[in-house]
Amino acid sequence: MTTKLQDLADYVGVSTATVSRVLNGRAGVSDSTRERVIGALDALGYERPLRLRSKSKGLIGLIVPELENPIFPMFAQVISGALARGGYMPLLCPRDAAGIGEDDYVEMLLDHQAAGIIFISGLHADATSSPLRYQRLVSANLPIVLINGFTPEVDTHFISDDDTVAIELVTGHLTALGHRQIGLACGALRFTPMRRRADAFKQWWRQAGLDGDPDEAIRTSLLTVEGGQAAAGDLMDAGFTAIVCGSDSMALGALRAAHARGLSVPEDLSVVGYDDSALMGYTHPALTTVRQSVLAMGQAAVSILTAESSDIAHSAREMLFRPELIVRDSTGLNRR
Repeated sequence: MTTKLQDLADYVGVSTATVSRVLNGRAGVSDSTRERVIGALDALGYERPLRLRSKSKGLIGLIVPELENPIFPMFAQVISGALARGGYMPLLCPRDAAGIGEDDYVEMLLDHQAAGIIFISGLHADATSSPLRYQRLVSANLPIVLINGFTPEVDTHFISDDDTVAIELVTGHLTALGHRQIGLACGALRFTPMRRRADAFKQWWRQAGLDGDPDEAIRTSLLTVEGGQAAAGDLMDAGFTAIVCGSDSMALGALRAAHARGLSVPEDLSVVGYDDSALMGYTHPALTTVRQSVLAMGQAAVSILTAESSDIAHSAREMLFRPELIVRDSTGLNRR
């Protein structure tokens, strides 16, 4: 105990008597010094005494579609950290294609009296899915926040990247490089983000005065490397000089498809991804991509949810965040 007291005292720069008063919950220590001593416990790897451990304000579920796509671990890290700092216990719930789904996790969280749930790219993004599951949660006064998806039938809080702005940024960039034959490789259009991007893409096509049907410039597939390779291959065979992808994983597939055809990126084909997930700056070539506002979106979701948990009213609406185009080496001048 003496060694522990001395270690803490040396780390914080106070006396061992001051450290002892903090550890034993005694008065006579300023709030700032008390916080520094408690922080030193964590920094030096000492276990906090029971009296110094904060009690959880409740369990918050975070339901994600998967963890293989790097964007979802990025969201999970931001949101889990923010919840923990706010005194909540985060519980990560990745859906399992072979078994446990979103509704199963919701039932488990309700059984454990969760204080709220955050859904990322959940069934709320699927136009073919019933909104009743979310309406029931809202009716039960359970705070929920829905990220990257929207359904007007549910009176709650939605947070999304602005997909229309994303397409405007990308098409503007590619057009400035001389591209007019631009194709879109994305996920199924029943999902809100994909539908919004496709609608914005078709609007750009018409405003640019391009010939033909814009639907012919769109290929849908899985949001995976394999899906991107297949969709991009079709677009390359149709003569497109630039491809905008629905995810970074799809963009990696597009790079693979180009290399399989003996094409160079960006000399022969420009490729743009979406998300700016980890390591996209280290691909060959480094990937130009749209960066989701993960930090701001995650923090906003936690702020809204915990305010709801504290009975602070918020008007239900969709909050749109502006994405950022990160220009790297996979886009270049159209040389055809």
